[in-house]
Amino acid sequence: MSALNMSYSLLVMVYDRLYAIRDPFGNRPLCVGTVFSKEDGTPSAYCASSESCALPANSKLNFEVSPGEIVELSAKGIRSVMQMKPSTPQAMCIFEYVYFARNDSEIEGQQVQTVREECGRTMALEDDIEADIVGNVPDSSLSAAIGYASQSGIPYEPCLHRNSYVGRSFIQPNDTMRQNAIKMKFGVLKKKVQNQRIVLVDDSIVRGNTMRTLVKMLKEAGAKEVHLRIASPPVKFPCFMGINIPSNLELIAAQKSIPEIAEYVGADSVRYLSVDGLVKSVQKGIARAVNFSPGHCTACLTGKYPVPIEI
Repeated sequence: MSALNMSYSLLVMVYDRLYAIRDPFGNRPLCVGTVFSKEDGTPSAYCASSESCALPANSKLNFEVSPGEIVELSAKGIRSVMQMKPSTPQAMCIFEYVYFARNDSEIEGQQVQTVREECGRTMALEDDIEADIVGNVPDSSLSAAIGYASQSGIPYEPCLHRNSYVGRSFIQPNDTMRQNAIKMKFGVLKKKVQNQRIVLVDDSIVRGNTMRTLVKMLKEAGAKEVHLRIASPPVKFPCFMGINIPSNLELIAAQKSIPEIAEYVGADSVRYLSVDGLVKSVQKGIARAVNFSPGHCTACLTGKYPVPIEI
């Protein structure tokens, strides 16, 4: 494990036992749970998952595998068979909280949904916009929008409806087809947005194509102003820890300034949560739940990678 300078969470089956292995950086989550019999409530199996939300309903989360740890699951139970001494700073991917993880998962001892609300509250503290309503891009940014609304005092109102039965828009072969797919995927709640100054919250903006279409749809439906608020910092750098962003040429924040992004998407203003604000929002709950010093990878936001990288 000490020789592999990379991100991994592994499950390895050897004969009659399973090993859950997490890299020394702790870059990706990994947890272990116990499944209980529905008949008598006794332990009937043990399981491991990247997220606690995947554990069966008749189970409980035992613990999260620590960075650099190997945990054995067998008929005899669960035991830690190896724990590396920390040789590298912890570098849990902070985007698990922003986007990847499901709201009902627990990571580092805290509910992901709670962290996303805290990001929204922090973003409102950093902001000074005057608006009539707070809305969001469905569905992953709802928690951040609720947090923003509660902190700012601006009422939350749903502005957009998401059609769950339409496929992904970004795989369409050309821009016209992508825009049509976005319009099929999202609908505007016109009665909610007419003559309103809207704070539109989203969890992140990577390329900007979807947002450009959504802002246009809101304004065509009668919105007076659309102020885009992103509950994470600008994504400016590629990820080399397992996420398919090989080049910053694909990233709008790496190619345009914030005023240029606002002009491109057609928003009246664009503002992002600061890196410091994101880190504080994430680590606030960890300090309450676990007595250790957490560390998070912010490479896609800051360009500071946990391993030496030549770009």
